[in-house]
Amino acid sequence: MIIHATTVVGIRHNGQVALGADGQATMGNTVAKSNVKKIRRLAGGKVLAGFAGSTADAFTLIERFEEKLSNYNNNLRRAAIELAKDWRTDRFLRKLEAMMIVASQDDLLIISGTGDVLEPDLDVAAIGSGGVYAQSAALALKKHASHLSAADMVTESLHIAADVCIYTNHNLVIERIDAV
Repeated sequence: MIIHATTVVGIRHNGQVALGADGQATMGNTVAKSNVKKIRRLAGGKVLAGFAGSTADAFTLIERFEEKLSNYNNNLRRAAIELAKDWRTDRFLRKLEAMMIVASQDDLLIISGTGDVLEPDLDVAAIGSGGVYAQSAALALKKHASHLSAADMVTESLHIAADVCIYTNHNLVIERIDAV
C-alpha cells in the first residue's frame, strides 16, 4: 500500500517520547488542506497515536484502537496486536487504507493493515510518503545530536522531510510524553 500526503515520525529518546506529523492532506495531486491534525492523545494522555493514509479510515482505526486500549487496561502492545488481528481478519476493517504509529513511555510501534505490529530499531518509527526522509534524519539526529530532546528531533526530522517530499508540509503538530 503506497500512502501519499503525509509524514508521521515517532522517537523515544532519553526518557521522552515524541510523535509528530505534518498537516498536509492531498486529493490526487492537489493540496486539499494544509493543517490536518494527524496526532491524537489517548488513554488520558499516556498514549500517542499518529496516522497516515485515508483520514476517514484512520479515524475509524484510532477509535478501534482506543476501544482495544480500554479493553486491555491501556496495555499498548496488547491493544496493538489485537487491533492488527481485527484489521487483518474483519471484512470491513480489511478495506481500510491507513497505517499508524502508537507510542507510550514503554513502547513505540507501527501498526499496518497487513497484520503487522512492528517495533522499530533504535526507537525511531516513521510512516507515510515522507517517512523514509524523516526516519533518516531522525536516525542521524539520534546518533550525532543526542543532546536534543525527542520533540526537537521529531520537529527537525519533519522539517527535513518537508524540504524533500512534495506530499509533506511545514505545518507540524508535535505531541510528547515526558518521563514520569
